[in-house]
Amino acid sequence: MPPPSRLHRVAVLVLDGAKPLDVGIPAQVFTTRASMPYEVRVCGATPGPVTGGDGLAYYVAHGLEALAWADIVFVPGYRFPDRDDPPQAVVDALVAAHDRGARLAAISTGAFALAATGLLDGRRATTHWHYTRALMARHPLVRVDENVLFVDEGSVLTSAGAASGIDLCLHIVRGDLGVAASNHAARRLVAAPYRSGGQAQYVPRSVPEPLGERFATTREWALHRLGEHLSLDTLARQAGVSPRTFSRRFVEETGYTPMQWVMRARIDLARELLERSERSVEQIAADVGLGTGANLRQHFQHILGTTPSEYRRTFTRGE
Repeated sequence: MPPPSRLHRVAVLVLDGAKPLDVGIPAQVFTTRASMPYEVRVCGATPGPVTGGDGLAYYVAHGLEALAWADIVFVPGYRFPDRDDPPQAVVDALVAAHDRGARLAAISTGAFALAATGLLDGRRATTHWHYTRALMARHPLVRVDENVLFVDEGSVLTSAGAASGIDLCLHIVRGDLGVAASNHAARRLVAAPYRSGGQAQYVPRSVPEPLGERFATTREWALHRLGEHLSLDTLARQAGVSPRTFSRRFVEETGYTPMQWVMRARIDLARELLERSERSVEQIAADVGLGTGANLRQHFQHILGTTPSEYRRTFTRGE
C-alpha cells in the first residue's frame, strides 16, 4: 500500500479528569510510523498541566490551537461528565474544528463534550453504558444507542467504554488506509481487528434497576422461577393486583413491560450459565424458560447483539 501524500493530523484533547486509558488509546494507535502515517499532538484547554482521573496528571505541549491544525480530534473520556459542560472556549474550538472539516471522535464519556457543542443533536451516538441514561437526560436531542461499541455519523464519531476506543480507532484506520493497515495495527495492539456484538454484552445486568419498590417481592419471586411458565396473569396474581394495574405500574417502576423484564432476566441467567457451566445452548434454553436453542439465540441477539456461542467464547477465553 503506497503512503498517502501527507500525514493525517490527529489532536487528542485532554480535559480535566481525563481517563488515562482513554487518552492513551488514540495517542498510541496513531503514533507516527511507516505503517501508520499519522501525526499526533496531545493538547488541552491551555498548554501545561492538566489534572487527570484515576490518580494521574498530564502535561500537554499544545493548547486549543491544535484543534485548528487537526484533521481528526479525539476527546477522551473524563470524570463526572454529567455535572458540567467543558469550558466555553473548548466547546467553541470543537465547533470551529468541525466547521473547518475535521472529524470529531469521542471515547467513552468524551461524548458529553461533543454533545455540549450541539453537533450530536438529532444524530446517533453512544457512550459508556454506565452513562447512557445521563447522556439521554442531559442532551435529549441526541439519539443515544446504548447497545453498540461505536457510532460513525461521518463527521462525528462516538464510542462506548474505554476498550471500545480501540474498536473506534481501528475503524478509522480501516476507513483511512484500508483493511490491511487496520489489521496490522490490531496485531501490533494485540487486539481483535473487529469485535462482534455491542456493549450490551458487557453490562453487568440486562434487567434495569427499578425506580420504585412496590413490586420488589414479585420480581424476587420471579427471579427464582425463570425456568417456569411466567405470564402476566401469573405475576399479577402473585402481586395481588389486576393484570392491567400490574402492567401499568410495573412499567412506571422499571421502564419495561413485565414480559420484557422477564425476558431480560432470562437472558441474564443464560449469560451466567454460559460463563460458568459447560451446558449446551439447548440445555440452557430449557433451564431459563426459553424452550429451544433457536429461541434463546433469537432473543440473545436482539438484547445483546451477539450469539450465545460468541458470548461464551468472549467470556471464557483465556480461563
